[in-house]
Amino acid sequence: MNPLISLLQCLLIAISLFITPPVSASPLNIPRLSPTGGTFEHGNYFADGQPKALSNFDPNDFETFYYKQTLDHFNFRPDSFSTFQQRYLINSKYWGGSNVSAPILAYLGAEEAVDNSLSSIGFLSENANQLQALQIFIEHRYYGKSIPFGSREEAFQNASTLGYFNSAQAIADYAEILIDVKKQLRAEHSPVIVIGGSYGGMLASWFRLKYPHVALGALASSAPILYFDDIIPPEKGYYSIVTKDFREVSETCYQTIKKSWSVIDEIASQPEGLSVLSRKFQTCRPLKKSSELKNYLDNLYRNAAQYNSPPSYPVTVVCGGIDGAPHGNDTLGKIFAGIVAYGGNKSCYVNEPKNESESDVGWRWQTCSDMVIPIGISNDSMFPANQFDLNDHIEWCKEQYGVPPRPHWATTYFGGHDIKLALSRFASNIIFSNGLRDPYSSGGVLDNISDTVVAVHTKNGSHCLDIVGANTTDPDWLVNQRKVEVKIIKGWLDKYYAELRAYSNNKSIPLQTIKTVEGIH
Repeated sequence: MNPLISLLQCLLIAISLFITPPVSASPLNIPRLSPTGGTFEHGNYFADGQPKALSNFDPNDFETFYYKQTLDHFNFRPDSFSTFQQRYLINSKYWGGSNVSAPILAYLGAEEAVDNSLSSIGFLSENANQLQALQIFIEHRYYGKSIPFGSREEAFQNASTLGYFNSAQAIADYAEILIDVKKQLRAEHSPVIVIGGSYGGMLASWFRLKYPHVALGALASSAPILYFDDIIPPEKGYYSIVTKDFREVSETCYQTIKKSWSVIDEIASQPEGLSVLSRKFQTCRPLKKSSELKNYLDNLYRNAAQYNSPPSYPVTVVCGGIDGAPHGNDTLGKIFAGIVAYGGNKSCYVNEPKNESESDVGWRWQTCSDMVIPIGISNDSMFPANQFDLNDHIEWCKEQYGVPPRPHWATTYFGGHDIKLALSRFASNIIFSNGLRDPYSSGGVLDNISDTVVAVHTKNGSHCLDIVGANTTDPDWLVNQRKVEVKIIKGWLDKYYAELRAYSNNKSIPLQTIKTVEGIH
């Protein structure tokens, strides 16, 4: 098995993926839905030293497998039967075994290589022992080493090869792999709990709805399944919470940021104005247009808010730099002080050289296919107002790929409108977890839908904080959130095993299995 990157490396890579700009300017950039996309870039992230992780992650506990995956699950054309190698990894260290129908915790990969999740997503490894669970991490098609058509160059060549790259195909992949794994392990009666964060959280909830015969339940962390088809007004969503996060920390910080955009525009409009801005912000290369600087700041603020996690809370750090700038600094001097507070002392800022990542390329396609998330900015935001224009987005996608997106497909295929009425009639065993400081929580399920489709959220939580690795600095509210989620999952398992015992009275399940199942709980 290939060596796995450490947690710190994973997080540093993930932030670079998050802030890399697209090839050409889209009408409005849709932020990546990465569970592990945010951390400070500088070495002083933890003032009192690195927090100690509570789980003992060992890459040697994982074994890598490849499944011969079907290219197209939904057609019967000759080319639909083409296959590719899809990667997944298994950790059986704590598994109770198939002879006791011990459970399986399955992490559904999202828009990055699965390597990035192994060490950073701690929920599985931290609970596998007490649940006697098998852990499986499955890589999303078109990411990492799970590439159709033999190579990344071929797979991303045009819309014809990219056309098999969507969420419906992805969860069908997961169903095939999980069914095959259970068959290979002779674990047909082992219940599966699917877990995902962000886009992967959406996949987890949708998987439970579409494949209830494969998954007993789902933990969907920071899953904005309502952020489609104007279920929430675009201007009342993501950026409104970013603004709220900053304003709650400091009114003067909020006002300084709000004022700064017009100051940047004013200076940029003057002769040599871009040179002035380049010097003021110590850019790595001379600015060619003011949007380079504004996009950088937009990314920084939203990244700080989306991953506004303890112990240091990035929004507080940015505002501390802005409000704590030396007396006499003008507006942009204060903004630059916020940049330095967040990123540390570096030789240059703003347009640092970065290679476009596979996640950037993949996510751009996904937002131009079925992940059309209408993000707008209202007039009362700390950002310049920007109304989401679906027609502009469609035209931009057509310029990029030659085909339009399907903005209504997510709600058509998975649902979303009148979700409480719809899901209360048939859905069960889904946890929608959110942190209310996460901008994407604006598209999340925040109220219980039924006794078994429940919302678990925290006032101070950020994006996917409940499923990333626990450490010694975690506040009580976060520790309790995870305990609540585990208690709910144990309840699902208890009920399942009771029903399995009752089922066995009329079916030929070996007596050894029944006896041992009773001993698990």
